[in-house]
Amino acid sequence: MPRSSEKSEKVPIATDIFCGVGGLTHGLMRAGIPVVAGVDSDESCRYAFEFNNAPADFLCDDVSELEADELLEYYPENALRILVGCAPCRRFSRYTRRKKRDDEYALLRSFAYLIDGVEADIISMENVPQLRKYPIYEEFLNTLRAEYYVSESNVYCPSYGIAQRRTRLVLLASKLGPIELIPPTHDEDDPPTVREAIGHLPPLKAGETSDVDPLHRCHGLSEKNLTRIRATPEGGGWNHWPDELKLECHKKPSGESYGSVYGRMKWDEPASTMTTQCCGLGNGRFGHPEQDRAISLREAALFQSFPSNYQFFTAGTPSSLGTVERHIGNAVPVRLGEVVGISISRHLERYNETCT
Repeated sequence: MPRSSEKSEKVPIATDIFCGVGGLTHGLMRAGIPVVAGVDSDESCRYAFEFNNAPADFLCDDVSELEADELLEYYPENALRILVGCAPCRRFSRYTRRKKRDDEYALLRSFAYLIDGVEADIISMENVPQLRKYPIYEEFLNTLRAEYYVSESNVYCPSYGIAQRRTRLVLLASKLGPIELIPPTHDEDDPPTVREAIGHLPPLKAGETSDVDPLHRCHGLSEKNLTRIRATPEGGGWNHWPDELKLECHKKPSGESYGSVYGRMKWDEPASTMTTQCCGLGNGRFGHPEQDRAISLREAALFQSFPSNYQFFTAGTPSSLGTVERHIGNAVPVRLGEVVGISISRHLERYNETCT
């Protein structure tokens, strides 16, 4: 059972498991939670993580092989240990749930193993809501409940100021006492919009890169796809096209279930959920509301609430568009990380912890 709350003068210090390019880390730091290290097996995330989140270190390591001692080196003796992470969710996502990936079950167990080894005081995990349907999640919860107060929330991102229709499972756990996510900060009837997030950016043509911001770049389009998007109104999709432009799959009854592909966003509504292919016109409702192209990398990053100056690659040596697109789509929205950090800070204030 969770122990009773107790006062201390420990300093909160966090490490971030499955950190990627640092969305969750950056949000925690904005909320005043120091993050000293992030762990991810993808070396290509190093630059963005360390450049934007200094002095935090990036550890390129497989979490399934990581030992708690490697993390414990980052916590000073007087640390209140915070461990956060987002285990890869492809196994549980509705987009890929038909692909059985038992190894990703193991990643959640690895997270539980590290929680125990680090003897974390506070934990946060972000994932897809579909995870709740799987026995592995109940196993994970039961392990936590033996020592922690646990809360779970299905978070609709626009309710916290994030301009995309993304719903995420956020778990918080603490040994100090009951902990929960702060209440929504925005009215669902007046959500943040595509216009507010990206309306200020200079226009681009398909395949172009901005002279000012190398991240404001987008995929090129074939002549046929240019014709298709020109035939697509704001908020519309392939069902607005003449028959000669439609794909054969669209003409079948099953095609109705793919209504968002090749779609344009609406200016005055939130964007679609950002994915690892969110800059591809045929991968969802990722068309710009009025320009004849899919959204750019910078626009995708803004929908993920990254600051407009967040750097994803070294100046002059840009990564491939697909690599950065994957990094952005995999990230925890920065604002959601900030909400988690604020929730932890308020929890610590309630239990008289030092939060500086």
